[in-house]
Amino acid sequence: MATIDASIVIVAMPAIFRGINLNPLLPSNVSYLLWMIIGYLLVQSVLVVTLGRLGDMFGRVRIYNLGFVVFTLASIALSLDPLTGTHGAMWLIGWRFVQAFGGAMLMANSAAILTDAFPANKRGMALGVNQIAGISGQFVGLLLGGLLAAWDWRLVFWVNVPIGLFGTIWAYKSLREIATTRRAKIDWVGNVMFVLGLGALLIAITYGIQPYGGHATGWTNPWIIAGLIGGIVVLIVFCVFETKIAEPMFQMSLFKIRAFAAGNLASLLGSIARGGLQFMLVIWLAGIWLPLHGYDFAVTPLWAGIYMLPLTAGFLIAGPISGALSDRYGPRLFATSGLLLAAVCFAGLMLLPVDFSYWVFALLIFGNGIGSGLFASPNTSAIMSAVPARHRGSASGMRSTFQNSGMSLSIGIFFSLMIAGLASTLPRALTGGLTAQGVPLSVATQVSHLPPVSTMFAALLGYNPVQNLLAPSGVLARLPAHNVAVLTGMQFFPHLISAPFHHGLVIVFTAAAIMSVIGALVSLLRGKQFYYDDDLAPEARVSPAVTVPSVPGSKSISPNGQALSSPAADSPAVADDPPAIARRDNASAPRGGA
Repeated sequence: MATIDASIVIVAMPAIFRGINLNPLLPSNVSYLLWMIIGYLLVQSVLVVTLGRLGDMFGRVRIYNLGFVVFTLASIALSLDPLTGTHGAMWLIGWRFVQAFGGAMLMANSAAILTDAFPANKRGMALGVNQIAGISGQFVGLLLGGLLAAWDWRLVFWVNVPIGLFGTIWAYKSLREIATTRRAKIDWVGNVMFVLGLGALLIAITYGIQPYGGHATGWTNPWIIAGLIGGIVVLIVFCVFETKIAEPMFQMSLFKIRAFAAGNLASLLGSIARGGLQFMLVIWLAGIWLPLHGYDFAVTPLWAGIYMLPLTAGFLIAGPISGALSDRYGPRLFATSGLLLAAVCFAGLMLLPVDFSYWVFALLIFGNGIGSGLFASPNTSAIMSAVPARHRGSASGMRSTFQNSGMSLSIGIFFSLMIAGLASTLPRALTGGLTAQGVPLSVATQVSHLPPVSTMFAALLGYNPVQNLLAPSGVLARLPAHNVAVLTGMQFFPHLISAPFHHGLVIVFTAAAIMSVIGALVSLLRGKQFYYDDDLAPEARVSPAVTVPSVPGSKSISPNGQALSSPAADSPAVADDPPAIARRDNASAPRGGA
């Protein structure tokens, strides 16, 4: 539910903005459009670590259950928007922030709850189901948003209410706290610094998509530059500050555990590679391929979601299977292979013509889904198994932060790369195509030099791009009917933009493939499976000869810092986390220092 709502509004956006009588493609309204799409993700990114830490302190189940309540109430408020125009948009954006707050409560603590509930040798399967449900929700949301918006835009938010009510009642009746909570002082300074630093960084990246001062993007805007630099500086200060206090918001020493650090870095790189894929594929399908095959622009976002189902199927198939296999054979092989497979599929997409054969496209995105599924489950299991039980909430939050931040970074990076590619090739193609259909040269020149971001958003949201570009000039009312039919037909815009768009696609998918390969290398360096077993049962702690089931070549660390060898180990354990680190974490426990 939490991840479906990150994408459900994308396809439903035209219906939502029609419902509140606001044109989202006007230059003055683009910021509302951006915040509706990306604001939800930004709020989750900056809050999941704090909410995971609160779960460690006050109970993960308690925070998780409260997330259902907040999410459900926010969904009701969204569906009851009584305002129109810019005020209606602000109402929706504000309650989307509240909804994201509830979603962050769920996402920050779900992995920690599962890690508490399952033994080490079954966490891959459990977390695989959880992780793939979350990731596939991003793509299910595209399909669900199109179906519901075609009926009534308010249903996009109402659909959460019965699910949220059921989830709330079920969670309060069925979930029980099995982890030991550790009350501690709240690190207010650290929380504020983290929110301000990451928030400034992600907001600057979001606004970098918008044009500035005659440039196609906003990366030369002094405010954006200040946000990028300031956000990075604040995050660096935050990292230093967290090492100096007794009860920090996040235990920075966890990054000394190779399995935790490498897993999160690989997750960030994989998320950057995957995040923009969703938007690029929707624009490709909705703006070019589907119109070329006879689909009206108004319905192309919905059909784009349908034609992307092989990607979701790949996630759903590979996630649980790879999670279960990684429980037996370790996560490194599956996580690394998954990113390499994704890189190969990105390269394949880069080589496709714009008007492709669907079965080849479906095979490539299915392979990409398989690769992402192979990576996600073992990687999450490895991250969560590598940290002490008392830090699992904040560690789960940090894992979600890397994943969500990667999505936000990806949208900013990929959109900017695509816009830069279009800005260098689209004006000439657009000017020539418009003048050939009788559009005056002055109007064609003006339209062709508008920032490509409006054209991209029009294709993404199911607007007729040429009609949207020419509407302000009124030129369509003065042209012969035949020319108007050609300009606003299904063939003109796709043929016009095919070459410039393919140029941008090559840049985007090349960047995604490079990110995936780098992520695979990082994943390869994580070492063998590592368990931090301070959650062993009391009777198992009596004798160091008693261990949890493990995978060949894995290594465990007990609460007293002693390495526990797996009976099935066929090779010496790799020192992914020196016992001294585990002892130091354990020694600091009396201070409550999560």
